[in-house]
Amino acid sequence: MAALGGALATTLALSGCTTLAFGVANLPAYFSGVERAAGIPFGSDPRQRLDVYRPAASPAPAASPAAKPVIVFWYGGSWDDGKRQDYRFVGVALARLGYVTVIPDYRLYPQVRFPLFLDDGAQAVAWVQQHAAEYGGDPRRLILMGHSAGAHMAAMLALNRHYLTAAGADPSRIVALIGLSGPYGLTPNTAALNDIFSAPFTPHDWQVLPYASSLAPPTLLLHGGADQLVWVSNTVDLAASLRAQGVAVETRIYPDRGHVDMLAAISLPGRRRAPVLADIAAYLRALETSAGR
Repeated sequence: MAALGGALATTLALSGCTTLAFGVANLPAYFSGVERAAGIPFGSDPRQRLDVYRPAASPAPAASPAAKPVIVFWYGGSWDDGKRQDYRFVGVALARLGYVTVIPDYRLYPQVRFPLFLDDGAQAVAWVQQHAAEYGGDPRRLILMGHSAGAHMAAMLALNRHYLTAAGADPSRIVALIGLSGPYGLTPNTAALNDIFSAPFTPHDWQVLPYASSLAPPTLLLHGGADQLVWVSNTVDLAASLRAQGVAVETRIYPDRGHVDMLAAISLPGRRRAPVLADIAAYLRALETSAGR
């Protein structure tokens, strides 16, 4: 897995210019009407901050509007790159679907190694469960979501309950997992990754696959069929492992689409690349219907 920050430019036809690529993706988000509370601390480290996006109020809101499910989204970047501000387009897109959306930062390599960034993710979830109601969110209905390294984060927190319970969060409140292009069967293949994921830990500790169990939440896994950075077998294998445990799993494999397409397709400029956002919206609507809400 290589650093992915600049790769968004390939889809937006802005080759090699990371700042401009994210700027184009984020520009429409500034005019969305979605409310954003930025830079909220969930820990003491400068990297332990998050942004909350909430759907814009209707012209005549109900006296007691129902609390909305909350999506916690983690970005990728090979665990050594990324900042939440670049993913405003994700927060806005998900909020416009009707969900309170939280995008946390987390500590990166070389400041930390595995599993400390997962501890940060768990602390962010604990914060959400404690404070979601303040932003119109339902702390009993959390959806964990991520792209690439962020999908690994979301999946590990959803499947390995140790992290959430250690942070004081309630795993039973995770009602769904959505993973985009995640390295669930991670095998470090660069010098940096071999340093991030190293002794005393083993693949059993950092791979998601060993933690597939009947306790996992309903899951949606999306992947580009032409992904050359994280093989689609990661999604196929995790889906099979979860189904073998009786977990409801849906997959979407998009032919001829690469690793960053799955993320860029959430942005307004890249939405024609693949129906990623529409598929997520349909899945979440069906999930709400099946829950009787």
